[in-house]
Amino acid sequence: MPETQHLHITNATVLDVAEGSASGGQSILVEDGVITWVGPTADVPTDRPTGETIDAGGRFVMPGLIDGHVHVTAATADLGAMAEWSPTYVAAHTARNMKAMLHRGFTTVRDVAGADFGVAMAVEEGLFEGPRVVFGGKALSQSGGHGDMRAMGSSTLDPHQCCPSIGIVCDGVDAVRKAARDQLRTGAHHIKIMLSGGVASPTDRVDSTQFSESEILAVVEEAEASNRYVCGHAYTARAVNRGLRLGVRSIEHGNLIDDESVGLFVEKGAYLVPTLITYERLKADGEAAGLPAASREKVDTVLHAGLEALDRANKGGVKIVFGTDLLGAMQIHQSQEFRIRAQVQTAQEVLRSATLTAAELIGLEGKLGVVAPGAFADLLIVNRNPLDDVTVLADPDATISAVIKGGQLVGT
Repeated sequence: MPETQHLHITNATVLDVAEGSASGGQSILVEDGVITWVGPTADVPTDRPTGETIDAGGRFVMPGLIDGHVHVTAATADLGAMAEWSPTYVAAHTARNMKAMLHRGFTTVRDVAGADFGVAMAVEEGLFEGPRVVFGGKALSQSGGHGDMRAMGSSTLDPHQCCPSIGIVCDGVDAVRKAARDQLRTGAHHIKIMLSGGVASPTDRVDSTQFSESEILAVVEEAEASNRYVCGHAYTARAVNRGLRLGVRSIEHGNLIDDESVGLFVEKGAYLVPTLITYERLKADGEAAGLPAASREKVDTVLHAGLEALDRANKGGVKIVFGTDLLGAMQIHQSQEFRIRAQVQTAQEVLRSATLTAAELIGLEGKLGVVAPGAFADLLIVNRNPLDDVTVLADPDATISAVIKGGQLVGT
């Protein structure tokens, strides 16, 4: 049998995000990647092996961060072109993307189109260095929808599961139902559907609605049958509200929601996953990152409304999850989402979205997002208290002293 691994973090100031508090002089004991004890250093049980010791030096120890909306395989903003790349080449980019995310303090990510069971397995088995990957496989799109990357003059599609495209094009209840089952067959934790148009797709309008109600209901039914859930890409209130009424559990983006949307989120217990940094970077870097001209023209439609939507949802009591949605070379700006959200949310609210609420959405509450016995030992040691100023996390190189994932110190 493999030897039990122990870790002792001593002299730590432990953050409790739920309470918004920090407790100094604490120790954390870890066994085989799971926290077994948290308490005053003076009270560390003497009958337990401590193994390797890390002296936090009074610095702050907080839960590892969770990004609830990423595309780890998105090596370029030109997703249509990437669909024709070698899967091996895309995998190499994916490994680099995930390693960088982990070193920025994101110990878990929810991939909402692109990553498959192979990516998750590569991380789990240590073949890739990166965060835990909660994957959904390929997103479901109608013809001409947000996941259909064909140009207007193109008729061909490659539906092969190893083709590095982010979506599957399916039309009609039977085809949509089969597509959902196919993704669930691979172990997908959620099914993503395109409820409206988007920026990165070449032929649809941002203000369109996509899929019929019967098609959406079929996906929701299949997900619920597998004890999974549906997340929906949507911008306008019309698309968001339609999805929420039909049982979609999380809305991605939601830049153009209204007061009715807020009421539906609360009534249904659904989650909103804003991704504000991506619009800022698409505007600044989209062309250089490979975003086609047709997509760049659509950025302004959603760029300026996102912060107002976040403020509206936050004041209305919506459950909000941290997300970034960056593509290609723009992924280096992942941590800047903290800076943007701090304009309308308190530090504790932003931290909750990247820890507790995100863990709840992916069904790992108590396992992620907390520094407590029974949780995975996914931890950050940081120089400054983000509960005082969450924007310190926007500069991870200066703020994060150490990243620990599964009880293992991440190498520099």
